[in-house]
Amino acid sequence: MSGYEQYFRELVDGKREKLGDRLLLGCLKFLSRFYSLALRLRAFAYSVRLLRSRRLPRPVISVGNLTVGGTGKTPMVAWLASYLMGKGKRVVVLSRGYGGSARGDIRLVSDGATIFLSPEEAGDEPVLLAKTVAGLAVVIGADRYRAGIYALETLKPDIFILDDGFQHIRLQRDLNVLLVDSRHPFGNNFTLPAGLLREPVSAACRADVVVATRAASGRSIENPVPGKPFAMAAHTLVGMMPLEGGGTLAPFSRLKGMRVMAFSGIADPGSFFDALEREGVPLVATLAFPDHSTYGDEELAAICRLRDTSQSAILITTGKDAVKLAQFKERLGPCVVASLRMTFFDARPLEHAIEKLL
Repeated sequence: MSGYEQYFRELVDGKREKLGDRLLLGCLKFLSRFYSLALRLRAFAYSVRLLRSRRLPRPVISVGNLTVGGTGKTPMVAWLASYLMGKGKRVVVLSRGYGGSARGDIRLVSDGATIFLSPEEAGDEPVLLAKTVAGLAVVIGADRYRAGIYALETLKPDIFILDDGFQHIRLQRDLNVLLVDSRHPFGNNFTLPAGLLREPVSAACRADVVVATRAASGRSIENPVPGKPFAMAAHTLVGMMPLEGGGTLAPFSRLKGMRVMAFSGIADPGSFFDALEREGVPLVATLAFPDHSTYGDEELAAICRLRDTSQSAILITTGKDAVKLAQFKERLGPCVVASLRMTFFDARPLEHAIEKLL
């Protein structure tokens, strides 16, 4: 996490108490009200058809959230894709391709057999999905309706998954899955720039199913959107793989007695590091980069420098980072990738909603 991002999170969480900080937060809250109003007007315009939304001729399941940062959209999309493919459905994921050089162009990331684009072109998450779920087709494009039409013509899907689609209301959906972080569902309840919300909390009423992610076993969580079907899920580290891919999933116990350094460029790196320690990984150093970070000479030098100063014998990172790092395996030295899966305590509320579409 960058220094700016850390300061912003501490500011909106009320952990910065100097007069200047309080004045700044007050100004941001004032601006937040105008931003919230604009978002409400936009949603209203779509609801009364002043703005046009379009429908694809196949069912669409949207996965998204209300807050900035990581709530587990990519593991959720992977879970959904695997579930639907297990039912014999041909699935295509429609993604914005955030962070890629395609810059909104409609591009085929994977047809389910071959991955055609690099993370630098498509963004890290679309490529990670294509690599994680065997046989999954992924298309990127800023206009998800046009991307869907392209997919219909070239891939013949039975169903679409709209990745990070809660705010993309210009495309109609048949099932709207809203993810919330169980630890702090809506932050301080303010929209940007005074909080973490991308939309006002009232927008949660558009959800058909609510999934609380990062839930802890045995912990009771109140449904943050009363009246909506509700499920709880955890992000579970299930083992590790070589950076270059291939091989079998190995247990974290193989790292016992070794000096391990973890690094990542994701929205919530602290959760990743904490999860590794809960699995018994003996971390001696950690390094966090901004979300969607690219790995150039500066970042690689920082990793290698901390690896050497901490005398780490092996590195460990996330799948999202790994898709951008395989080409640097010789420079990094021994490096493994933690495999993450979404696991539900009770998936029936979500499964029942999906079955109605099939």
